[in-house]
Amino acid sequence: MRLLDLSCIVLAVMGAYLLRFGFEDSVAVSSRVVDVSYMTLSLFLIAAWWVVLEYSGTRDRKIIGTGIEEYRRVTIASLWLFGAVAVVSYVLKMDTARGYVAVALPLGVAFLVTARWAQRKALHRTRLRGQNLHRVLLLGASHSVEHLNEKLDRHIVSGYKPVASFLTDMEFTGGTLPIMGTTPTVESVLEAIDRSQVDTVAITSGAELDPVFLRHLGWALSAREVGMIMAPALTDISGPRIHMQPVAGLPLIHVTTPKLDGLKAFAKRSLDIVGSLSILTLLAVPMLIIAAIVKLDSPGPALFFQERIGKGGQPFKMIKFRSMRTDAEALFHELQAQTGDSMIFFKMKKDPRVTRFGAWIRRYSIDELPQLLNVLNGTMSLVGPRPQVAREVEMYDMASHRRLLVKPGMTGLWQVSGRNDLSLEESIRLDLYYVENWSLAQDVLILFRTAKAVVGKDGAY
Repeated sequence: MRLLDLSCIVLAVMGAYLLRFGFEDSVAVSSRVVDVSYMTLSLFLIAAWWVVLEYSGTRDRKIIGTGIEEYRRVTIASLWLFGAVAVVSYVLKMDTARGYVAVALPLGVAFLVTARWAQRKALHRTRLRGQNLHRVLLLGASHSVEHLNEKLDRHIVSGYKPVASFLTDMEFTGGTLPIMGTTPTVESVLEAIDRSQVDTVAITSGAELDPVFLRHLGWALSAREVGMIMAPALTDISGPRIHMQPVAGLPLIHVTTPKLDGLKAFAKRSLDIVGSLSILTLLAVPMLIIAAIVKLDSPGPALFFQERIGKGGQPFKMIKFRSMRTDAEALFHELQAQTGDSMIFFKMKKDPRVTRFGAWIRRYSIDELPQLLNVLNGTMSLVGPRPQVAREVEMYDMASHRRLLVKPGMTGLWQVSGRNDLSLEESIRLDLYYVENWSLAQDVLILFRTAKAVVGKDGAY
């Protein structure tokens, strides 16, 4: 990572140098203070940038390989460095060529983030093969141990592989991990560590452990250089909502309430307007051609209007290119009864209602393009939970109703995580995660992943 970071920085700085000054070693002269050689400045900037990345936590093992914190730290560290360069230049009255700096910063951030993304993908591939994993001993109540084991095993790319458990109760109902003991003491846990050859101990919720025991265990693990993780009962909460505050020697975890208002709402709406207008302008002619083909392919209108339920339970008319026969709604209950599937998120891989051309535009999600008009008029967003019809919303439980706290979207987290191949429970869980943990960076990431999912055609029918 250090070598790749250095390569990215050199490419960015020297690329900016060549773009700005050509191949000559240009020299800027300040009439009052100092001569600045831009080649010298470039070498200083390369060294300073690399050091800033080293000491600002961008290479912290805890953030590498999962989440957006790694990318955020790389970007923030770069911005701080160039901000410092600007301040020093102003104070010393040095002409540092704003064009040169303006080119180096975005180039460097783009190169660094791309390299980190490529490294992450390579790391994930090795972890899927069982390499570069932390071997974890789960310590806690049996039901909590099994829950954490399932979560970590499902997301093995995060780097944690549960290999054994140490239970604090006798309510064991069966599980996949070997049990190293049921009466936790510092000595017995250390013995379990030796037997299972783990490098990390994860303490789950529900374990009635004495604070003094945890303190002594922490000392013993530190002496052996074994990692210690506390896993609270919180689930599907992202990092930005969690804040640690030490109070009277206690590490209190603050979980902020998710609110999409103020500047956050303005940023999301701005992204919706700029994004939808840009795509509509780019695809206006292709969309007209698609509308004409829909009309020629089967009897009926080119566009399909359907009432869906939006933010706050408010109904609105969603627009799509028609991909089904005109009597599709009348056949819905008959097909649902035949398959026995849930009415919520009902989909069929070979739906007889779909037209020939409709199957093609659904495969590539082209039928969704007219919803850009919904985004533009504010009834939908580019990213959010998919809008459901009233009969589906009526079947929501209390948790599912939280999907209605935000505007429905053209794409969402579950669409880029498996689309229609996901189970009903997993689809709802991903939608709720999005609602609870919204961020502009996550929206942008989902939009990029949407393009990949559409091209891949995985789970689309």
